[in-house]
Amino acid sequence: MIDPHNNGDQTKKHKYSCEDFAGNTRRTHPGTNTMLVGRLRTWSCIFRVSALDKAMFPYVTLAKDKSWQPGPYDGVELLVLHKNEMTGGVTILRKFRAGLTVPAHIHPLANEYCYVLSGEWEESGAVYTTGAFFFAPKGVKHGPHHAKTEVISLTVFDGPLTVE
Repeated sequence: MIDPHNNGDQTKKHKYSCEDFAGNTRRTHPGTNTMLVGRLRTWSCIFRVSALDKAMFPYVTLAKDKSWQPGPYDGVELLVLHKNEMTGGVTILRKFRAGLTVPAHIHPLANEYCYVLSGEWEESGAVYTTGAFFFAPKGVKHGPHHAKTEVISLTVFDGPLTVE
């Protein structure tokens, strides 16, 4: 929780005081729980980790407990981490076989958010690798994607995963 009135001379604990997930966040001093967000201070949670697991995470899964399923193209596999039953959206790991080219396509029912965990792929002459982030708006054509090596990405579709 951000406290804009704290000038740094006081220490406060807030009931819901988890670290802010905004950018430009850093610890004020090694070994402390106080964080700086720009010039504002925020405090980390004062709860034990086991309490946080129960309170903050109503759904937890481990990828090792899931199995890969065939994707929409030969050479693409999907591991569904979570499905939102209300929207049809999914959070998945995607694996692209090395050498695979996925043709240009659209996702008519969902925005796509993709973070490359490993591998290299090429699109429009640019090579993207670990750490690259992609966003494809619903209904907008993107691709073709060429996997130069095996590629694994963490991808979120905010609606049903359909491909045209």
